[in-house]
Amino acid sequence: MGFEELLDQVGGFGPFQLWTLALTALPRILLPLHFFLPVFLAAVPSHHCALPDTPANISHQDLWLEAHLPREQDGTFSSCFYFAHPRALLNSTLWREVQSPGELEAGASTVPCSQGWEYDNSELSSTIATEWDLVCEHRGLNKLTSTLFFVGVLVGAVIFGYLSDRFGRRRLLLVAYVSSLALGLASVASVSYVMFTITRTLTGMALAGFTVIVLPLELEWLDMEHRTVAGVLSSMFWSGGVMLLALIGYLIRDWRWLLLTVTLPFVLGIISMWWIPESARWLLTQGRVQEAQSYLLRCARINGRPVGKDSLSMETLSKVAATEQVGRRPSYLDLFRTPRLRHISLCCMVMWFGMNFSYYGLTLDLSGLGLTMYQTQLLFAVVELPAKLLVYVMVRHLGRRPTEVGMLVGTALTFGVQLLVPSETKSWRTALAVIGKAFSTASYTTAYLFTTELYPTVLRQTGLGLTSLVGRLGSSLAPLAALMDGVWLSLPNIAYGGLTLLAASTALLLPETKQAQLPETIQDVEKRSALRSVHEEEMRN
Repeated sequence: MGFEELLDQVGGFGPFQLWTLALTALPRILLPLHFFLPVFLAAVPSHHCALPDTPANISHQDLWLEAHLPREQDGTFSSCFYFAHPRALLNSTLWREVQSPGELEAGASTVPCSQGWEYDNSELSSTIATEWDLVCEHRGLNKLTSTLFFVGVLVGAVIFGYLSDRFGRRRLLLVAYVSSLALGLASVASVSYVMFTITRTLTGMALAGFTVIVLPLELEWLDMEHRTVAGVLSSMFWSGGVMLLALIGYLIRDWRWLLLTVTLPFVLGIISMWWIPESARWLLTQGRVQEAQSYLLRCARINGRPVGKDSLSMETLSKVAATEQVGRRPSYLDLFRTPRLRHISLCCMVMWFGMNFSYYGLTLDLSGLGLTMYQTQLLFAVVELPAKLLVYVMVRHLGRRPTEVGMLVGTALTFGVQLLVPSETKSWRTALAVIGKAFSTASYTTAYLFTTELYPTVLRQTGLGLTSLVGRLGSSLAPLAALMDGVWLSLPNIAYGGLTLLAASTALLLPETKQAQLPETIQDVEKRSALRSVHEEEMRN
């Protein structure tokens, strides 16, 4: 008897599973609040050099700026330079009010801002860019905060993936909640850019626990028939978090209060751990039969199944555990020891890198679309809902692999078409960005389900941790890739689209998992590969 048969006895989809999905919805809502927080937290409002000796009361501010600031090619005032010698504006009221004819000297030479910057606070009262002047020559430092945050997520995915396979899903989920709360509060209290960057990087490490624990914990309590609907349903909570961020960002314009608001709900998560179950499937692979029995009996009782200790005796469960238990602790080397797992791991790594690189390249850059950041964020969130419903239909009828490949190709095409659209046509660029976000979100949703089903139970967290690591490497490079527009305006889109196309090509090499039982051991993965090879050989003959 295998675990799938045990799950049929106690109920593979019922009130117990729905309650588990509800309890694990909170981290899905909170993750996008932090992952996309730089959209508001690191926003750069309009700014210009703080001008020396600016009159306290002046009735013609634009004329004063015209005299001291050069114009950019688009007609706006320069954000990073001012005239070394103010220009003379003859026959102007400004001339008569604040200057005598000898005080304005003609000259076109410009110098960098030496006394700081003045920011437009009409939309945002405070961001980290205005707090520590992360503009102009320090623009890269503003992008670096997002990059280091995702580096933290990258490292955290490895750590949590390994430890949760070794010590359990539930215990490490509690660690993720507590550390995310503590480090989030430390970020709010940051007194310097360095302190903020360090605490946000560590927060990313803590948040990574949710990315590699929540979905496997849900799927390991679900039967094969309902894995797809539960995976797509739970991903809807992510979209809800994206929409919630647009609302919170609109209501709270100060970065410290904004960060505090999205951090405090982790307290509710810590409380919810009292009711979240451990994975009985994982407990059996570790030989912890008595604990698995108590959770299985609880599942049967809540689902209304007439199953008692006689049906789930220690002897029966011990036999199941004996077939699934591994002799040694899992490690990342196990993902490359056997031919089939090595093939799956390498393909998933490339797929996740390209997918994350394009997803966050789209999501974290809301400039040049002709809408406010709040409107764009809300539009990006709303488009996720139909995209995920489309995923539900496609993975059920077409399968995981065709859906993943199709969504990645669609994302790459939107980047390609953007290269042909003039930058002045804001409406077309907005439409393409929204379509690209829909395709990218759909590929992301499919990849989580697809990857989780490819790895065996004994290495599921480790495998998801490794792919998340490589994916987060793509996420961390995405903000920096936007800086390549200084070399060539189209270079970021070429990079995003090209790597997404590579990810789609690699996804074609992965095996289909539609209607397949979750593999329990490494041997199950290799055996499935051998059976597929024999079947293909018979088809050829």
